[in-house]
Amino acid sequence: MTTLTPPLPSSAALPSHPDPAVVAAAARDAVKTYGSGDAAVHALAGVSVDFERGRFTAIMGPSGSGKSTLMQNVAGLDTLTSGSVSIGGVDLSSLSDRKLTRLRRDRIGFVFQSFNLVPTLTAKENIELPLDLAGRSPDPDWFDEVVRTVGLESRLGHRPAELSGGQQQRVAVARAIVGKPEIMFGDEPTGNLDSRSGGEVLSFLRHAVDRLGQTVVMVTHDPVAASYADRIVFLADGRIVDEMLEPTSDRVLDRMKQFGH
Repeated sequence: MTTLTPPLPSSAALPSHPDPAVVAAAARDAVKTYGSGDAAVHALAGVSVDFERGRFTAIMGPSGSGKSTLMQNVAGLDTLTSGSVSIGGVDLSSLSDRKLTRLRRDRIGFVFQSFNLVPTLTAKENIELPLDLAGRSPDPDWFDEVVRTVGLESRLGHRPAELSGGQQQRVAVARAIVGKPEIMFGDEPTGNLDSRSGGEVLSFLRHAVDRLGQTVVMVTHDPVAASYADRIVFLADGRIVDEMLEPTSDRVLDRMKQFGH
């Protein structure tokens, strides 16, 4: 029999102003509704959750549960119907479009299912691209450590077409982390990879948390991918229904079966 941790506490039990020294990102009473009237779809139905610094959190749930919607709103890629989200203690709803764009650029890293690399640039140039666009230079020691950790030292001069899928995604992860973001979000980052390449990317994300102090939040449907995390938050019908600490793929699979997916 699988032992699960109790459901997350209600929003009333969570501090209204999370400590930015401990919490990298947070949602409070997050509601996201698409459409109106009888056709309204409540993608998020009052979600309150903290994502702690220096931890790897996975978000899971059946299709339509709201997991990608939650990540997109916490990452500032979309806006809530009501409620609030914060990054490093900053309420995103208080920011102008320009300041929100700057916060996303300077304080958040993104890794998506598609690698989104520029085909004409080398791996090194792709990794440095966000910093170049922001007018910043990479910290040389940090750049070297990230490249060494991701195992791309010998591939920096190669263009994406000359790299395997796993190597391309590791370039994308290195690009997301080289600017030292406060938090890195991944939306099915291994979804287009075979199991070996996916394992390479997940091992790097795990290493980035353990050795580089990174904070990672990842949406996934894969129990094996989720087992790399410290904690899993489960959503169903736009609500958080459970969480699991120190997950294993078997425990995650058992829990997902209860959703009927």
